[in-house]
Amino acid sequence: MEEGRFVTLIGTKLAKEGDEFVFLGTSNKCEECKLKNTCANLEVGRRYRIEKVRDEMKHDCYIHEDGVCVVEVIEATITAAIEATYTFKNSQIVFEPPNCKESDCELFDSCHPAGLIEGDKCTILDVIGDADAPGGCKKGQVLKLVSMRREAK
Repeated sequence: MEEGRFVTLIGTKLAKEGDEFVFLGTSNKCEECKLKNTCANLEVGRRYRIEKVRDEMKHDCYIHEDGVCVVEVIEATITAAIEATYTFKNSQIVFEPPNCKESDCELFDSCHPAGLIEGDKCTILDVIGDADAPGGCKKGQVLKLVSMRREAK
């Protein structure tokens, strides 16, 4: 198994290679399940990409009607809007979302991407370009869209 790759269980209907999801944790119903430790082995709030769906048996599940199957996942790269000053390919940054409550802004989700938490150490993999929205950033910041990977602690 490659470093950074995790084996976990996911609903059979959701298990498609290349798909991404944010792990939100387990349900109270999961406490009754003998497989709960395998389902709950990911970090809550992180974005993962399914790398491989194993062709093994399905397991019964209290939550997923068609059961769950075994998948291999990695933590996904994340596209985010950050201040242009910090956008250099291969540079390392500490992620700090803007102090902005403008949830109706078209850039809000890019500035506050699912899967990243304030203080995460990240490496910028690619600078995609300007973070454009009609009217620009409501706080007046110059932003760039970047693809980045969170670094292990």
